[in-house]
Amino acid sequence: MSSAAIQVVDLRKTYPGVVALDNVSLRIEPGEFFGLLGPNGAGKTTLISIVAGLTRATSGRALVHGHDVVDDYRAARRALGVVPQELVFDPFFTVRETLRIQSGYFGLHRNDDWIDEVIANLDLTGKADANMRSLSGGMKRRVLVAQALVHRPPVIVLDEPTAGVDVELRQTLWQFVRGLNRKGHTIVLTTHYLEEAQELCGRIAMLKGGRVIALDRTRSLLRQLSGLRMSMRVTGELPAAVASHVAEQTGEHVVLRLSGVAEVEPTLALLRQAGCAIEDLEVAHADLEDVFLQLMSEGRERIAA
Repeated sequence: MSSAAIQVVDLRKTYPGVVALDNVSLRIEPGEFFGLLGPNGAGKTTLISIVAGLTRATSGRALVHGHDVVDDYRAARRALGVVPQELVFDPFFTVRETLRIQSGYFGLHRNDDWIDEVIANLDLTGKADANMRSLSGGMKRRVLVAQALVHRPPVIVLDEPTAGVDVELRQTLWQFVRGLNRKGHTIVLTTHYLEEAQELCGRIAMLKGGRVIALDRTRSLLRQLSGLRMSMRVTGELPAAVASHVAEQTGEHVVLRLSGVAEVEPTLALLRQAGCAIEDLEVAHADLEDVFLQLMSEGRERIAA
């Protein structure tokens, strides 16, 4: 059997009074674009920190391309590039110097050709000789991505890479990352922008309270769980039978979650009978956000066989 890009087996991490990870097991195959989703405090960053060698697990194992992150940590870390949530940088160096220093950590000399390619692909050419402290937050985020890629790791972990950045950077970043994925790099993404995960990730794991509660192909999760969203502007008091389907409500704008097309007309009939006036009606298949909210509220596990 070929080595997984990332494999964690019965991974557990506890702090005094807190179980951050509770026997988590999953396998990410080489070349996958994999999503790791969950609410704040679900254990995503703890899992990434253990895989990256920044935190020791209480029990269990984590491997990167077959290399144990504890027993064979040098090889494991060389196979992995991590873009952290936080903007961490050294204010005394330029962008190019920062990337050269990062190359040195991995024993890479004469790496300037690749550094130039990464700088160009992340649209940093005009800032290559600028001091890090002079960059905007978005530019610093690009440099973090470049640092993670400077040693050409086969596995790249992006921990909230587009948090607080502009649309232009998102488009530039995803174009570049998709290209890396097409070339065979494994991408692991954590994000609160679920539309990004739905568009990019072929398979998704969802964590809640330190446990994996869903693990399946993105299309399968959407097909099995999502149902329909009925969005409308409605005046009047919703009857109880309709109110039980409310997913979101802001003033007159209401979003209902329905199990399927067969529920649409009966729902409209109930609203008419209650004297509600309906405007701006839209019915569409639910998205990953709806699936996420449903799974988080159900408390049941959805693990593909």
